[in-house]
Amino acid sequence: MKMTRKEFIAMAVAALGGAAGVKLVSGSEVAKQQPADSKGKRWAMAIDFQKCQWGEGCDKCIAACNAKHNVPNIPDKAHEVKWIWKEKYQTVFRQQSQLVNPSLTAHPVALLCNHCTTPACTRVCPTAATWKREDGIVMMDWHRCIGCRYCMAACPYGSRSFNFEEPRPHVAKVNTEFPTRTKGVVEKCNFCEERLAKGEMPACVTGCAERAMTFGDLNDAGSEIRRVLAARYAIQRLPELGTGPAVYYLI
Repeated sequence: MKMTRKEFIAMAVAALGGAAGVKLVSGSEVAKQQPADSKGKRWAMAIDFQKCQWGEGCDKCIAACNAKHNVPNIPDKAHEVKWIWKEKYQTVFRQQSQLVNPSLTAHPVALLCNHCTTPACTRVCPTAATWKREDGIVMMDWHRCIGCRYCMAACPYGSRSFNFEEPRPHVAKVNTEFPTRTKGVVEKCNFCEERLAKGEMPACVTGCAERAMTFGDLNDAGSEIRRVLAARYAIQRLPELGTGPAVYYLI
């Protein structure tokens, strides 16, 4: 009997086992991952390794996000603030390199907050400055943040940044439609919840010329994100932790 490439990969992953954090996600598994009582929307993102041009130096999604959210460009890397950023594939997916074409693993990976189904950050915040909405978006209230950075310590993905210095002087052009932050608070990607409220896609999605980013409602079986996840296998960051990341990487 002839075996397709997809079937071969699935069999290989099963042989490798999940203990090492090696796991492929199919469209049917994505549907099963949703909470049983989930009736509203569940926002998620899929990033296509094959379309993304980060290896060629493209950073349009970063530029779009930074401009919309007044993300400061701080020269001191120890103090940098990032909502979307680049990391080497081998650093991000140490245990999953065998699942991806070697030509793709040589390129950087786009990273952002995973807006987890079971976020570790929300459980440790003493002031409830970070919380999870019913639609799955993990939010930040900068007025309630006391800068303890417990959420940063709890997040296994390094998706949060702390303002060690006043960020506004490092914003070249302030977008008056979005608030600037202050020294001493934590910030991160918010899935562009302010744009979603107006029926718009996240800035990074619209800013990507290669259409490498797909955003949508996982609870909608007819959504584009469910379609792309059904057509391709995907991997997630550290799936063995059980946090249920809402960012998928199509391979």
